[in-house]
Amino acid sequence: MIRALLLAFAQLSDPRVRRVVWIGVFVSLIAYVLLAAAASWALSATPLTGYGWVDATIDVLGGLGVLVLAWLLFPATVGTVSSFFLDEVVERVEARHYPALPAPRHAGWLEELATALRFLLLVLAVNLLALPVYIFAPGLNLIVFYTINGYLLGREYFEMVAHRRMDRATARMMRRATPLKPFLAGVVIAFLSTIPFVNLLVPVVASAFMVHVLQSMSAPLAAGRTTVIRR
Repeated sequence: MIRALLLAFAQLSDPRVRRVVWIGVFVSLIAYVLLAAAASWALSATPLTGYGWVDATIDVLGGLGVLVLAWLLFPATVGTVSSFFLDEVVERVEARHYPALPAPRHAGWLEELATALRFLLLVLAVNLLALPVYIFAPGLNLIVFYTINGYLLGREYFEMVAHRRMDRATARMMRRATPLKPFLAGVVIAFLSTIPFVNLLVPVVASAFMVHVLQSMSAPLAAGRTTVIRR
């Protein structure tokens, strides 16, 4: 697991992989600058109470609220934008470390969009449901956070990488046969997601990381099939 993570970070030396990181950051930054500008204009152009000092206070607080919300959601937005380019990251990892693999199955952009939106909504919904635990249960909140997000992130990244090589039923069967590796990988990804600035690299690093995890899970299965054939 540690070796897989180190190899994933080492993949950032690939210019094409770094390009995916910069695309995610740049597009998200433009989106939030436009959002902040629109929110600032709307607040300043709309007199909410008719009292100058009250409206000015609301404008300032509203602007600060938009900036805070943008900061909190920025990594998630980077991840959503980057998700459309993660197939290229996986290709670069496979070409560098597993060149003997056959040609993969490529998903259409509509499938990738549906997968990205489904995952984003699922993560937001589950974490909103767990929000009272995060706020009112110190200590327990960390366990719940890493358990929930470790499972979700591990499953999502594993299936994203595995579906390039096998159908959904086979991928699901493999993950359920060896659930600990994807889960632990998901916990690592969830932890990296909580580190400022490092979290901007998470979509790319997590994709590369899960390629190595998948291959480590596939190797024993391939050896088992070879043994059966020899018998």
